[in-house]
Amino acid sequence: MNFQHLIVFLIAVTLFTSCWSSASTSPANTNTGDYSSSPSRTPAIAKTNSSNANLSESNTKMTESKTGFTSNLPDGFQKPTDEAATTLFKEYGSVFVARGGAIPPKKVVFKDAADVSAFQSTLSTTTESIGRFQLELQAPAMKALKDAILEAKAQNLSITPRDKDAAKRSYDETIELWASRVDPALKHWVGRGKITQADADRIKALSPYEQLPEIFKLEAKSIWFSKDLQKSIIYSVAPPGTSQHLSMLAFDVVEHNKNAVRAILAKHGWYQTVTSDEPHFTYLGLPESELTGLGLKLIAAGDGRRFWVPDI
Repeated sequence: MNFQHLIVFLIAVTLFTSCWSSASTSPANTNTGDYSSSPSRTPAIAKTNSSNANLSESNTKMTESKTGFTSNLPDGFQKPTDEAATTLFKEYGSVFVARGGAIPPKKVVFKDAADVSAFQSTLSTTTESIGRFQLELQAPAMKALKDAILEAKAQNLSITPRDKDAAKRSYDETIELWASRVDPALKHWVGRGKITQADADRIKALSPYEQLPEIFKLEAKSIWFSKDLQKSIIYSVAPPGTSQHLSMLAFDVVEHNKNAVRAILAKHGWYQTVTSDEPHFTYLGLPESELTGLGLKLIAAGDGRRFWVPDI
């Protein structure tokens, strides 16, 4: 090899080596190498991951703004304006984003029996014999429940109502339940000297709609109205005009303690949505994987229960 040929050969080798080194560290290959053997790449990768994390966070915020709970409420929904209604909105609010053909209410509290009847008269409903009772629900909710009952039966399981009011309730029925908590509590706290007889008589003379804020004021002072007098009344009974049973999208289940039963109900759009009321299921009408898109969040209990509540 003469001197000129040697020079050409050395230049070619140098160019080839340089090109290969450049190619092996190009961005196109950053996801295929062994990073532990290339420490110099780590900062670039960390920077890329950081950028992706920021982008993901940005996208999440955008998604939340489009799919948050309040954005999924029915058109014309009357958002709560007082503290009592706001509390109930958070506690019982999952029903307001029901899908699957269901029609959710457009207010947190129905004022009276006429208000409830006006809403119920707009609904397509179905009455079925379930267990020992004739029960009424919105038609899509009843179909889903019947399908769940059939699937449970095929697995030698039962899904049965707790009582005759396990599904639809009238306003008067919710008043009876409400009074069964309010009246004994008023008597108890008068006896304890926490409220006067005059105050108890005044509250008792109010309509249930008017009683609610008064009772919440007393409970703010730890004067509780639940059945055991240890917690808020809303963890014992729904105030009149607020029960999901008025919307005919709720069903109280005897076998609520069984994981398999809860799984079957969830498969058909029925979920636990009130953490203080374990037998209570609400028809939301969507697969569980889609509930976060409605602005609901999962609260998982230690016994395997899964409650879906408003993420607000």
